Amino acid sequence: MTTPTDTDIRLPLPPVLETERLTLRPMRLADAPALQRRFNDWEVVKHLNGHVPWPYPDDGAESHVRDSLEKRDRYYWTITLRGAPDDALGLISIKPDAGDQSEQRGFWLGRDFWGRGLMTEAAERVTEHAFVDLQWPHLWLGNAEANRASHRVKEKQGAKIMGRVPIRTVSGDAIKVVWLLKREDWLKRREASHVR
Repeated sequence: MTTPTDTDIRLPLPPVLETERLTLRPMRLADAPALQRRFNDWEVVKHLNGHVPWPYPDDGAESHVRDSLEKRDRYYWTITLRGAPDDALGLISIKPDAGDQSEQRGFWLGRDFWGRGLMTEAAERVTEHAFVDLQWPHLWLGNAEANRASHRVKEKQGAKIMGRVPIRTVSGDAIKVVWLLKREDWLKRREASHVR
């Protein structure tokens, strides 16, 4: 009898999650054309992990979606505006803790939707799912130090900086900020914000 490993585990499709302005629904192959169009943008990818190919191949989004749906080692949501569920603005995902402080949440959003607080809204809803529905105790998070927008999302959520490590991003060598967001801290912050 073999012992299951993390690579053997296929997670179920995630539930649809809603916010005031967004519908986060399970990623599907039909999202690939919109994801390709929005992800194939230097400003979107330059701070991401160096394993992202650049220049981005013509079938990059389709390959990513197919591989992710096959592996199902994380929960992927397509970010859409409420009332427009077929227009993929970006992606957000979470994965169970691997025990090595690797990032458990990743996200990106098409540049034409930056500056509206949409990613913070999506991150809050997915974090709620992780902490309330799934009862995860924490989320390890990370971002390239130069990615100030991603940094701000984590600050707003109450994550704490645990360290900085060298990484390779699409644009070259960089420093990654490692964060820890604890369930108990996030719940306290949320409770305090509802009291006001």
